[in-house]
Amino acid sequence: MPKRRIRIGVVGLGKMGLLHSSLLNTFQDVELVALCDRNALMTRVCRSIFSSTAVVVVNSVEKFNEFALDAVYITTPISSHFPIVKDLYAKKTVCNLFTEKTLASNSSQAEEMSEIAKKIGGITMVGYMKRFSVVFKKAKEFLVAGDLGEPVSFNAYAYSSDFLGLTKDSKSSVSRGGALKDIGCHIIDLAFWLFGDLKVTEVTSCDKIGDSEISASFTVTSPNEIAGRFDVSQRMLNYRMPEFGFSIECPRAKLDVNDDRLRLTLKDGSQKTLYRHDLHDNVPFWLGETEYHRENEEFINSIIDNRMCEPNFETALKVDRLIDQVKQRAATL
Repeated sequence: MPKRRIRIGVVGLGKMGLLHSSLLNTFQDVELVALCDRNALMTRVCRSIFSSTAVVVVNSVEKFNEFALDAVYITTPISSHFPIVKDLYAKKTVCNLFTEKTLASNSSQAEEMSEIAKKIGGITMVGYMKRFSVVFKKAKEFLVAGDLGEPVSFNAYAYSSDFLGLTKDSKSSVSRGGALKDIGCHIIDLAFWLFGDLKVTEVTSCDKIGDSEISASFTVTSPNEIAGRFDVSQRMLNYRMPEFGFSIECPRAKLDVNDDRLRLTLKDGSQKTLYRHDLHDNVPFWLGETEYHRENEEFINSIIDNRMCEPNFETALKVDRLIDQVKQRAATL
């Protein structure tokens, strides 16, 4: 008897929705059943694209109840995550949910979403795909092994030039939620993953255009007194593609890691550098970045095995809380 496949729907057919839909279509254990978008042009385009398949394109999340789905991906703008998740849970459409980052517009919404998910059960995941980078994973392995000693401090950055030269709010900058939620959230999530719990100690700068922050710098500390500094900017020259990185000071070495390479500098000055290709950065189907395939694979396997996966709603709630801490302190500058 053929193995039953995981039936999935995707809400939101922008860049991320189409990326996840395309990747999910390559998994043998997945049946991509339904896509949803309220935009009439996008639904027409997707109906044409998927016309030779059994995939149904609808314009309302309510119609998902007709398809006996096992999981839903939510890849709409951040401001819509909260009402869509609540609606899917309330109508008992599914109990397994994947949302793109960040979980919600603020920590209050994220808290409520996390609590509902706990009561209902099921598998949740939030799209902090940098955890699935072979380079950042190797950095974590070095830290967990303990040979470098417990981390003492770190500097983290998230840079892009997306809004370099912007002088007023644009639809794009507003819809992406500001620098902290657009790119800063990735290094915040990585920092929680690498160092444990963190709290904001000081916001040293926060530049806004309209209601959207374009850059921010702030410091944090952990319960075991690791001191950290974050620098986030969407108007950094020469960063056509977003870049994320850490410089981590340990008693016996310094660890510098970004999207493409990891450099270990020992106290005697000797260095070892590992690049992505050194770490076998391969996946069965490459679209966007390899991390996207791995995070989808983890979510699907977690549903099949009925086990918790990371990062989930509860994990992602910590990111929203810290971003709110930064924004609250920045308001007093």
